[in-house]
Amino acid sequence: MKTTKSFSAIFAFILLGASLLSCGQSKPKTNSDKDYMKKTDAEWKKELTVEQYQVLREKGTERAFTGKLWDNHEKGIYYCAGCHLELFDASTKFESGTGWPSFWQPINQQAVKVGSDTSYGMVRDEVVCSRCGGHLGHVFNDGPKPTGLRYCMNSVSMTFEKATGKK
Repeated sequence: MKTTKSFSAIFAFILLGASLLSCGQSKPKTNSDKDYMKKTDAEWKKELTVEQYQVLREKGTERAFTGKLWDNHEKGIYYCAGCHLELFDASTKFESGTGWPSFWQPINQQAVKVGSDTSYGMVRDEVVCSRCGGHLGHVFNDGPKPTGLRYCMNSVSMTFEKATGKK
């Protein structure tokens, strides 16, 4: 009986030690980790334009119909201006009449994160880049089929690369 209790105590001690050691190990970073790309404000200010910094890092909004991409009709890919993560394929862009580039879905579900935005006395769903956390815009449920969503993005939060036709 004493042997069984001793064995149980030793086994429990080993399990406890293993679990404590595993708590200290960091998990691998993925695009969905909030702090995947950590930079200081000084680093962001050095890399971004004043307008990009104001929107991407301070959650600002560019005025409607002023961005370079709202009326873009080229085939290609839209990237995060902060970290160059692929965000949207031009094939999902549509004319929303809002003055901001609008898409009915991201390039993949891991590209963006959606969270709550309660600024300006409104409740909206904020869209941020999953890699750098940069503010991209908002998503609304008044978009076209097949998703019924309208990802209303700030042009200044993105860059665009025209399709080359090569695959």
